[in-house]
Amino acid sequence: MARVEARPLARPPMHSFPSSQARRVRLAIVLAALVVAHVVGWQMAKINIPALIVGLPNMRHIVLGLLQPDAFEPIRDVTKVESELTILPAGSPVPAESGRRTVGTPGGPQATVQPAQVRPGQPVYVQGSGWPAGKKGEVLLAASYGGRPRSAGAFTVAPDGTINHAFYAPASEGAFDLVVQVVTPRFGWRPTETLLLSLRLMVETLFLALMGTSLAIVFTLPLSFLGARNLMGKTRVGRAIYYVTRTVFNLLRSIEVVIIVTIMAVVVGIGSFAGVLAIVVHSIGALGKLYSEAIESIDPGPIEAISATGAHPLQVIRYAVVPQVIPEFLSFTLYRMDINVRMSTIVGLVGGGGIGFILTQYINLLQWNQAGTAIWLIAIAVTAIDYLSAWLREKIV
Repeated sequence: MARVEARPLARPPMHSFPSSQARRVRLAIVLAALVVAHVVGWQMAKINIPALIVGLPNMRHIVLGLLQPDAFEPIRDVTKVESELTILPAGSPVPAESGRRTVGTPGGPQATVQPAQVRPGQPVYVQGSGWPAGKKGEVLLAASYGGRPRSAGAFTVAPDGTINHAFYAPASEGAFDLVVQVVTPRFGWRPTETLLLSLRLMVETLFLALMGTSLAIVFTLPLSFLGARNLMGKTRVGRAIYYVTRTVFNLLRSIEVVIIVTIMAVVVGIGSFAGVLAIVVHSIGALGKLYSEAIESIDPGPIEAISATGAHPLQVIRYAVVPQVIPEFLSFTLYRMDINVRMSTIVGLVGGGGIGFILTQYINLLQWNQAGTAIWLIAIAVTAIDYLSAWLREKIV
């Protein structure tokens, strides 16, 4: 029997580990770098905490307006007539034809404004007949170019349906619409014009997101297979196509959607179509990256098995790749739809249509109650879409 000589076991390779002192030095360097970065960032961002504290009280009326949306109003009958009142510059002569002006319908409410042209501070008399007896009324002045009307005093209609009211002309010069109205409340509530308009534009926003997502899927699906390394990295031409496709995805995703919709508004005009195109472009970049990475993470076993049978590359994709990626594709699509609903409200701020367009007007006019209506609708819609997409993803995946 041959004798076997015992050999010493091979010594495992020695690994050098940093000492505790070296680790502490590295940690100190990292912490120091973070502190320096935050100090520089604080200065670059011009953070001013005292200015924030001083300016917070200025937000009180904004917050109150947003918390009291202009959504519903009590049902009431409004009886009103409109006239014109011209306030001349102080010291200017009053024309001789500045007498009275009577407006209204025969047999219905009528009002007489005297005089129709006055200087600031002069009295204006409003008389009328045919109004609901005993009801409260008000005289409003609104600039002819628009703006919030101001009150020129309240009155009570006499038992015989007549009104007799007087007020002093304000210091503002120009042409004004003088409105005499009597409000008769009734039981119940109804949606305001702001709510009805915001609801219509919210529905438009949802369809804007739907069309943007659907059109993006049409272009992204074929491109995602070209951007998957495991499918395109086997040949030199395939690798070139892979890098070009992934570069396109990165470029489209890196451009902010607000910039894209601004460009599209120049091309096709302001409106919903520009918003749809912006969402399509941005979604192609985002979905292309997600789809391609989902393809790259599939099990290579089915690909090798089907390729060994001599199947065509398209057959390999059809029978080995597509069945594995469908659940993730559906999940990513629903997630992107959720994002695009929120994005659709942003594109409207720069002319992309939808509820964001009217929200911008409300904010510019400082109409915070109306802006609150739009913001609350956006929050409700986004929350509902979020729960719906989460439920669908759970059922599908």
